[in-house]
Amino acid sequence: MSGPGTLSRLLGAPGAIAGCVVIVAILGLAAFAPLLAPYDWNATSQCRRLAPMTAEHWFGCDLFGRDIFSRVIVGARYSLGMGLSTVAISLVFGSLLGVAIGYGGGRVDRVGARLIDAMLCFPPIILAILIVAVLGVGLWNAALAVGISGIPRFARITRAATLSLAARDFVEAARAIGSGTVRIVLRHLLPNLAPILIVIATLDLGAAVLFTATLSFLGLGAQPPTPEWGAMLNAGREYVRYAPWTMVFPGLALFLTVMAVNLVGDRLSLVLDPRQRERG
Repeated sequence: MSGPGTLSRLLGAPGAIAGCVVIVAILGLAAFAPLLAPYDWNATSQCRRLAPMTAEHWFGCDLFGRDIFSRVIVGARYSLGMGLSTVAISLVFGSLLGVAIGYGGGRVDRVGARLIDAMLCFPPIILAILIVAVLGVGLWNAALAVGISGIPRFARITRAATLSLAARDFVEAARAIGSGTVRIVLRHLLPNLAPILIVIATLDLGAAVLFTATLSFLGLGAQPPTPEWGAMLNAGREYVRYAPWTMVFPGLALFLTVMAVNLVGDRLSLVLDPRQRERG
């Protein structure tokens, strides 16, 4: 599948275009946050405590007089960074585990499949909270916890796809000419698994950003004064009746990010899956 052709099909739906625009905009804000933020994200002022939206402070100020617009922009770095980190952990370890179990077959597959099923019995957010309880509260401990909780999902899907690919003629031919396991995995299995993994990773990115924000909202992730969106929601919840802007704008940033990623992920699943593309 050619790159330009894939890109043109990806941008063939208004929702996907809107999602790409929002994602690019948020990535740009995160990359150039120090240049775009009009104020120091941690600069306090007693005179601006819970100040409403003005021409100087577009999103108002929080309890400590910090500019919320600047904090939301800088917070994109933390929220996206945590989301991408968790997906990377789940993708790498989950796909390797799934390939090892699926291609191993026999007893390895039976035991591995039961292990995956046992881990999937725990809701991801509950499993993440348990892991944080063991590792300790903190920004990157929360990211690691969410990443570990996502490994079973990647492993299950990768295992099922590996079982299907392992029975294909090109894999049998590779075995017949004496190719080793590592060569078969690297040259035949992983390239064919890549479209599936890309779609899952894209769709899981939105959930990862949301889960890490949830842990921060519960006080288990990013700690004050870090301007992570979930932590900002937690800090503003006591003042939502008197200063709703302390929660509205971090929540809106979180909503737009998750929605944009899901729109792109849904379209990407149609583009990279031939069966879905025929129906779409």
